[in-house]
Amino acid sequence: MFKSMLTRRNAMLGAAALVAAVTLAQPAAAVTPDEIKARGKIIVGIQGDNPPWGFVTSGGKQDGLDADIATLFAKELGVSVEFVPLEVNNRIPALTAGRVDVLFATMAMLPDRAKAVQFSKPYVANAIVLIGPKSAEIKTNADMAKFTVGVAKGAAQDTQVTKNAPANTTIRRYDGDAASVQALVSGQVDTLGGNIFYMDRVEKARPGEFENKLEFQKLYNGACTRLGEKEINAALNSFIDKIKANGELKKVYDKWMKVPVPEFPETLEGIPFAAH
Repeated sequence: MFKSMLTRRNAMLGAAALVAAVTLAQPAAAVTPDEIKARGKIIVGIQGDNPPWGFVTSGGKQDGLDADIATLFAKELGVSVEFVPLEVNNRIPALTAGRVDVLFATMAMLPDRAKAVQFSKPYVANAIVLIGPKSAEIKTNADMAKFTVGVAKGAAQDTQVTKNAPANTTIRRYDGDAASVQALVSGQVDTLGGNIFYMDRVEKARPGEFENKLEFQKLYNGACTRLGEKEINAALNSFIDKIKANGELKKVYDKWMKVPVPEFPETLEGIPFAAH
């Protein structure tokens, strides 16, 4: 009898586990601006250690360009903002699993990503580059074969370095931007695949030693929501149009980028700005 009870109990536990697994596998329910307003806050996925985009200050405050843009969007909706710091590899999973409502997380607008998330219109421009010692002869992609290259695993720079480096190049992949920058400044790698704003961090750690050597790709960043969420996507696009027109985006650019706001493309191949 005891054995029978255990068998039934195990069967019930197994069934419960199956139900839980199925539930977890379900796509997150769509979120709308009205639902966010009713809740009173928007939950934003952001990078936690990648200045000037997103980082946590010594006082524990989320800061950076993406934080400022997200805060402006929350203000537009009339709600508070709650930030969830994320690493490169868990940005999209956090969104699709429903942990966050939107990503303002240095999300380069790439066609493969557009199959998994819905991008807004672009709100910032970037470029993927190779950083190396000033003394190093690196003038073409072929020159990378002579050096060990560090990248943040799964980021746009990982894709571009892998695509452009010769087959025999040693590429070391690290968990996130901070770890890859640290690998360069500590001498674990010779060169580093990054974006145009990595140099500021490298320069602070090793002044005068490194420079941008190669440019692989010009990129634009957009906010991300889940596929099919038309209302929140439309609200984001209206908001981005507004801050471009009223000078708010320029203020954020002046604060963090120290460069003029670029002209943004009306379309990007393979990347729709509007949800269908």
